[in-house]
This record gives sequence, C-alpha cells and structure tokens, in this order.
Amino acid sequence: MGRRIATTLRRAAIHAGPTVLGIVVLDFLFLQLMPGDAADVMATEAGSATEESMAALRHQFGLDLPLLSQLGNFLDHLAHGSLGYSPRFNTTVLDLILQRLPGTLLLMITALSFALLLGIVLGSVMAAWAGKWPDRLLSVVVLLLYSMPGFWVGLMAVVLFSVKLGWLPNDGSETIGAHLTGFAFLADRLSHLVLPALALASFFVAVYARLVRTSMLEVQRQDFMRTAQAKGLNPFLIQLRHALRNALIPVTTVAGMHLGNLLGGAVVVETLFGWPGMGRLALEAVLARDFSVLLGVLLLSSLLVIVANIAIDLLHAWLDPRIGEA
Repeated sequence: MGRRIATTLRRAAIHAGPTVLGIVVLDFLFLQLMPGDAADVMATEAGSATEESMAALRHQFGLDLPLLSQLGNFLDHLAHGSLGYSPRFNTTVLDLILQRLPGTLLLMITALSFALLLGIVLGSVMAAWAGKWPDRLLSVVVLLLYSMPGFWVGLMAVVLFSVKLGWLPNDGSETIGAHLTGFAFLADRLSHLVLPALALASFFVAVYARLVRTSMLEVQRQDFMRTAQAKGLNPFLIQLRHALRNALIPVTTVAGMHLGNLLGGAVVVETLFGWPGMGRLALEAVLARDFSVLLGVLLLSSLLVIVANIAIDLLHAWLDPRIGEA
C-alpha cells in the first residue's frame, strides 16, 4: 500500500508543475483580452479623472508595462510566494484569498458530502429495487434534480424554507451582531450553510445517483457476486462490501472531475445567498477589472482541483489495489 501511495504521489508531482505553469500563463493571457483595467474602474467610481491621473494609476500598479513584462513580474512574485497586490481592494491578493478561502472550502465540502451521501443512498436503493416502484419513483425525482438549475433550486428553497416557513436564514454565513459562542454559534453557522450547500449539490445528487445505480447493476452481473451469493453470505453485506465498493470507483472519478464545476457553481450560489467566499470575490474582481485578484483566485482554484484529484487517485488505490500497480 505504501509503495502504491508513493508511486501515485510521484506521478502527481511530475505532472503538477507544468500543469500549474500552463494554467498561470493561459489565464494571464486570456484575462488581457478583457476590455478596461482597474484604473478605468477606479476613475469611473471617482466620477472624474484626467489623463495624467489615469497614467499615474497605471504606472503605480504596473498596468502600463508591456504584456510580457507584466507576466514576468507576476511569475517573479509567484516564485517568491506572493500573488501580488490588489489596486481595487488596497491589500495583498493573498490576504484577500485567505479571508474568503475557508468559506468556499466549507461550502464545497458540505455540498460534495451532501451530493455523495444522497447520491450513493438513492443509487443503491434504485439498484436494489431495479425495475420496481421504488426505482421508478426515485428515477423521476433524480430526473427533476438533474433538469433544474442550481440557482432555481436555491431560489425555490429560499421561498419555501425562509420566506414561507421561516425555518432557515437566506443570506450570509452567520447572524450579524449576534455574538454567539459555543454550540449556539455552530448551530447558527450550520443553519446558514444548509440552503446554499443543498442548492449547489442538487445537480450532482442526480448525477451520482444514476451513476451508482448503473455501476451496481453492472457489478451484480460479475462472477464474484454470484460466488458470494453461492457461499450464503448475508445479502446486505454482499451489496455493501462487494457491489457498492466496486461501484464507487467511477463515482469517485466523476466526483474529482466535478470539483471545477463546484467552484464555478459557487460563484452563482455565493452571490445568491450572500455567502462570503472566493466565488463572490472572483465576481467582484471581474467587475472591478482587478486581474491580480482574479489570477490569484483562478490559480488557487486550479491547485485545489489538482490536490483533490491526487486524493481521488489515492482513494482508487485503496478501493482497488490493482490500480496502483498499473
């Protein structure tokens, strides 16, 4: 097991460096295609500006340098552990991201946990009663979740649980001015987390449920499943230890691929629910033409996806030892 983990980590390290460098360069070049810059936005907010003041702003933040010089400065800062300075927010990009990163990680991990848990449970039930009424009923539910956009699910959840029933808050990550501590603080944070996490997870619940159902039905036709049944093993243990464990391999693969989609969906969900995270920060950076912040968010998001995929590879090596030996 240790050798498989070492092999997986070594392969990941070989590919991670060029991947990150390519992401940084491409993101930087694509962002330069956007019209305007931070100096234009700051001048608009000020209400008036002269050509001299605009030139001074661009010189102050290095926006008047040639394209390759700006890229070289960014890579130099990155090599020294810095993501640059934000002219719009008047602070370092790293500080901004570190303030928003915990909120996005909490939302993503909770949403992914909801999606995997509900998807695996629904898919297992559908596979166990394939072709019968529980399978047909849950198939309709899954199809509805797959068809409805996450932001619409979020809006309907706000109308039902916040406006009509008043059970859950619909804005922010905590009650402002409550000064809660201990269990009360934890309960308050969880109550604010439920709706955005479910809105972000709804689509992926449907994807994982259908994938688990298909994978389990395929595994149940394998020879080792018939052997386990012939030995007289408990049917529940057969489904849990043999069918579900093998069916989880494609599920975890797809889950790793969906992390980028979760980050993209977080932009909409965080804006809808006023959740303080990197998604809202990226949107604010786009509106302010603050390319330094946007580059930092894109870079860190890419690193999160790379690290998550490494974790998925390690999980595959544990679920199926033959994978790590390939």
